[in-house]
Amino acid sequence: MKAPVRPEPKTVVAAVVPRAPGRPPWVAGLLAAVITVTAFCAADIVARSYPFGPRTRSVNDLGNQYVPFHAHLWDLLHGRADGGLLVNWQSGYGSSFLPDLGTYLGSPFALLVAVFPRDEIDLAVYVITVLKTACAAAAMAWLLLTLRRGRWWAAGLLGASYALCGWSVAVAAYNPMWLDGLVALPLLCLVGEWALRAQRPVLGVLVVALAWTANFYTAYMATLGAGLVLLLRLLLADLPRRRALAAAGRAALTVALGMGLAAPLVAVVFFGTGHAYPGREGHFVPVAAKDLLARLLPTTYSYGSPAVYVGVTALLLALTLPFHRAVPRRVRAGWTLLVAGVLLSMQWAPTQLVWHAFATPQGSQYRQAFVLCALLVIAAWHALAYGPPDRRALGAGAALLVLIVAGASRSTLVHRYTWLVLLLAAAGALAGLALLGLRDRGSRTAPVPSWLRGGGRRTALTAIAAVLLVGGQLGETVATSAVATRLRLGHMDDYAPWGERQEVQADAIARADGWPRYRTDPGREQTVSNDPLMVGGQGAQYYSSLTSDVLGRTLTALGDGWTSHGRSLQSLDNPVTDVIFSVGARVHSPPDPHQTWQPRDSGPVTVSRQDVPPLVTVHPAAGSTAAFGPSPYRNQELLLGARVYTVPRATVRTSSGKPPQRGDAQHPGLLVTAAATGAQKPTITASCPAGTDVYLWAPHFSGSARLAGGEDGKFRSDALGAKIAVMRRLGTVPASGRVRIELSPDRPSRVPDGAVGCLDTARLHTAAARLAATGATKVTVSDGTLHAELPAGSRGTAVVAAPRIAGWRCATGDAPAVPAADRHGLIAVPLDGSSTSLTCTFHPPGLRLGGAVGAASLLALILLGTLTAVRRRRATGPPTIA
Repeated sequence: MKAPVRPEPKTVVAAVVPRAPGRPPWVAGLLAAVITVTAFCAADIVARSYPFGPRTRSVNDLGNQYVPFHAHLWDLLHGRADGGLLVNWQSGYGSSFLPDLGTYLGSPFALLVAVFPRDEIDLAVYVITVLKTACAAAAMAWLLLTLRRGRWWAAGLLGASYALCGWSVAVAAYNPMWLDGLVALPLLCLVGEWALRAQRPVLGVLVVALAWTANFYTAYMATLGAGLVLLLRLLLADLPRRRALAAAGRAALTVALGMGLAAPLVAVVFFGTGHAYPGREGHFVPVAAKDLLARLLPTTYSYGSPAVYVGVTALLLALTLPFHRAVPRRVRAGWTLLVAGVLLSMQWAPTQLVWHAFATPQGSQYRQAFVLCALLVIAAWHALAYGPPDRRALGAGAALLVLIVAGASRSTLVHRYTWLVLLLAAAGALAGLALLGLRDRGSRTAPVPSWLRGGGRRTALTAIAAVLLVGGQLGETVATSAVATRLRLGHMDDYAPWGERQEVQADAIARADGWPRYRTDPGREQTVSNDPLMVGGQGAQYYSSLTSDVLGRTLTALGDGWTSHGRSLQSLDNPVTDVIFSVGARVHSPPDPHQTWQPRDSGPVTVSRQDVPPLVTVHPAAGSTAAFGPSPYRNQELLLGARVYTVPRATVRTSSGKPPQRGDAQHPGLLVTAAATGAQKPTITASCPAGTDVYLWAPHFSGSARLAGGEDGKFRSDALGAKIAVMRRLGTVPASGRVRIELSPDRPSRVPDGAVGCLDTARLHTAAARLAATGATKVTVSDGTLHAELPAGSRGTAVVAAPRIAGWRCATGDAPAVPAADRHGLIAVPLDGSSTSLTCTFHPPGLRLGGAVGAASLLALILLGTLTAVRRRRATGPPTIA
């Protein structure tokens, strides 16, 4: 006899379904947050990672960018920073700070650094990271119960699955600014629900504005994802066309007004990106299907593949959705197709560009993976909220999971321990879901003790199922996060947290600091790429996605080195550039002992001083206006206004004594390679005046160079163009005038024409004294304003020792301010001898436009709030008097 066919449930519009009595959503959110915090911290305990162990968690940009920028925010909040919201005077000889604020520090969570001690800045960033992840879990749990009522503890479990997805623990854990997008996505989906139900219009606008202010980059992706969710909800709702269009219009207006409120910061970031150093252009290459499938499983990790792990329970539920007959057919088809469509969009170059705002990202190319993780969790919730999947659906989902595992087994991302974790997690998930199904069906086919029958039996089954599911989720997530933490250390550069080295450096800088009379550079032997933000001082060092193009090209032309394809500029330890940029004190530290590739040196931290001109100097009007040339020595002289270098004709020989091979237009210079053991090393020979200082400029050389009778100079570059080496001093020319430099390359390298320069320090002192005598008598700096008092009758060009980034306007005397001129990349102002003062002010590009848009959006929001209040009052009518 055939079993009766159950009718397909009718699709119910969630917008009009009243909330069932029971625990409020915040209880599920609290559970999700507790599970998330527990798993997050337990994983770091297992991995013995900071702050629960000796292993640092400051890998890659976390140590180089995010921790230093949070340290600078701490200094700003406590009134200890050089600069303000407009200009950061500590980095890059003066950089625009609002774009960095919007990129790295726009989140309200960032303000929490103020309550931590300055020397616990790493702990502050860790706590902020944990809190963001927990809030993402709570927001997702709240969203799930809003989409459809169901078990509160199951919503909490799936909320934690989302917050601890592979993207979160493997990628965003060391990019904490991206975690704002993880929080924003479920909140923006809630905004879509409010638009669908015509509720909370003002709050919706504020949520959108907060999301875009916190981190506009991931907020963009989250907005796309929330838009797709809302579109599907409208399609499933069977609303009349007019009501559906009205809901879509409300959502669009909410997003537009929210983005408008965020415009003052977003516009500054947008224009700052346009003025940033171009870096490199990437090309998207999709990962192999086996690697994509592997990233759905626990304890797999790689830098370049999408981290779409959401836990075995959530994955299994999402896989059962197409076969779950208790779920309406349209709901099953809609969520399944949406998940599949987003997954395919991640593997196609045109849609990848759409996800990343039409710019191929540098580094990880799957930054939108958290959107797919969210959709998998929402699909899993629909598979559970309509009732646990039956044996048929659970079996079909398990079969799909086996196929995924089979496909992933060929990937090198799957490790031996993956199988054990996967087996335990899958067993716990299947058993827990089966028990939930048994509980809901009220089966009596299996013998059970009498004390489990009735309400006690159902409660016990629920409790056992919850323990299995939550325990399995905790175990596999802890393992996955711990593995990611450990493997990152093997694949990326890492940096020590704040410690004795930084304390000593900060103390030395504080004692030497004379800003704004002169700058104090933290030194060539850097600890992180943003040392000035961490330990103080005002140097060339600066690493940001918004490092200005003019700064990068100017310092490169002067012989500076960089990493990260030009966006991480280094300190240039050179007395000529110190005179140009008014660096009067320079810290010299031993190499960072945390970096094992560095030579071991336990020497003390010292400070050298040099007489330098003020920040504002006056140059003759007839000074050279020629553009920079290929020689950094001549380029330095252009900015200095004096000839101080001898650039001799150098002879390069290979280890065999022969002239090296010359490169082509794309790879200029002479090719040198490492010598065989015991053989003569490649050499550079030249003649220079005795007693001058020898400098070597070889940006594409990697290894060491040694002047006969001098010192070793380390040069770091790579063959991919991600980093170039800085100019270095090698010693003093002997009495014979003969310069002989031995090269020890550690890879095939190139030596450019004009690589050797010999500096006459006496001429440099004379030039510096002349600039000091004619320069400003007093300079004051306050955030975005620089004021200088000049000697009477000053003529020619006043040059401010700061890069001429877009946004500077200057005026002499009482004249109106005009856009600052440019002198070889620095701020320049013509002088006619009639003024004795100079004032330059900085307004970041986009601030006025963003402010105007923000003001208009605020006015529109006030009108919207007023109309909503009036409409609500009219709807309720006057109170009835008995």
